[in-house]
Amino acid sequence: MTESRETIVNRVTAALEGKPSAFAIRNARRIDARGIREHTWVVASPSGVIAATGTCDADFESAARSAGIDPVAADGDARVIDAAGRLLTPGFVDIHSHGAWESSFDDGPEGIAVARAGHAIHGTTRQVLSLITNPIDVIRENLGYVRAVMDRRPDVLGAHLEGPFLALARKGAHDPNCLKDPVPELVYALLEAADGCIRQITIAPELPHGLDAIRRFAAAGVVPAVGHCDADYDQARAGFDAGAGILTHMFNAMNGLHHREPGPIPAAVEDPRVTIELINDGFHVQNPMVRLGFGLAPHRIAFVTDSMAATGCPDGAYKLGALDVNVVDGHARLVSNGAIAGSTLLLEVAVRRAVLELGIDPSAAVEAATLTPARAFGFDRPNPVTGAPIGLVAPGYAADLLLLDSSDWSVESVWCAGRRVR
Repeated sequence: MTESRETIVNRVTAALEGKPSAFAIRNARRIDARGIREHTWVVASPSGVIAATGTCDADFESAARSAGIDPVAADGDARVIDAAGRLLTPGFVDIHSHGAWESSFDDGPEGIAVARAGHAIHGTTRQVLSLITNPIDVIRENLGYVRAVMDRRPDVLGAHLEGPFLALARKGAHDPNCLKDPVPELVYALLEAADGCIRQITIAPELPHGLDAIRRFAAAGVVPAVGHCDADYDQARAGFDAGAGILTHMFNAMNGLHHREPGPIPAAVEDPRVTIELINDGFHVQNPMVRLGFGLAPHRIAFVTDSMAATGCPDGAYKLGALDVNVVDGHARLVSNGAIAGSTLLLEVAVRRAVLELGIDPSAAVEAATLTPARAFGFDRPNPVTGAPIGLVAPGYAADLLLLDSSDWSVESVWCAGRRVR
């Protein structure tokens, strides 16, 4: 019998709020940003960190015993998993997503639990929760919910504020009545409410206080992102020089590439400090432009979903903040004006599309969903948020691991910080 959604949410939540345990995987084909390695094994310690990896069976047995696992009892020990040639990758990291399973990350603790479960079982082990443009008091309240959830479970990395500091001309599916100029009082109000949980904030740098706000957020440890902007090339460069480290969903909600009006995309491509988000669903960005993006900025493309509450759900009527959305053929648009209103994408699908449809190198595709988004916030190194680094299958990194079917790249097994999610 297929599990109900409620059962899955409860199981995933319990696992992520529980303690890690030691486990081992053998006979896998490891793929991460460093390349492909055949006949690989990995051993995770009881603390939820990768203790050892390798390809020699004798070394595997020694490492397993060191973690308190009997490798000889593989048939009777559920902690030893025979991958049987499946793909072994790091857990996926989504730094721009709004929800799933009819729930939004703006919907409080219950909404966060439901939406996270919808992504977690498909391999997204860590997620920055994107909050939509709302009145300032509502955003402050939602930041408090994210902060509280972070204290209970390792999969929530913090919040991404996509608004309210966006250009009216490039607002996309954001409520125009809630857009603001980022004056210092509003910057301080959001930072105070967040209590350190804001990871990223999208700002149009050309707004009257845009560059000043970028500097203030960056000084507070937030990574500002240039996006939903009408900025030209020079204004975007000024934003990056002021401290912005991300380009929000390249090609979408910004001036496009033009030979006499370069816009923000070349400014981001030229700057090695900038991580470039990309929605690889074939709808927001068509395949030729996805391939172009990889060629323009190798190792700096981060797949994001920009997924909304309809992710994992049938077509129909949904909400994005206070705005009505209609989903047809999996594509979300505002009822009011037909503007694209986020996606119904999963990172599992983005990686699969990259490899099987676009012909992108498997290591590069996995890197775009793991190490690159982790690096945008310094999570590829030991840090106060994740503790152990994330983004690679390597000793000392968090035991965020996936086993995927080698033929269709579907996610079959999921671990986050040593906690089995699926």
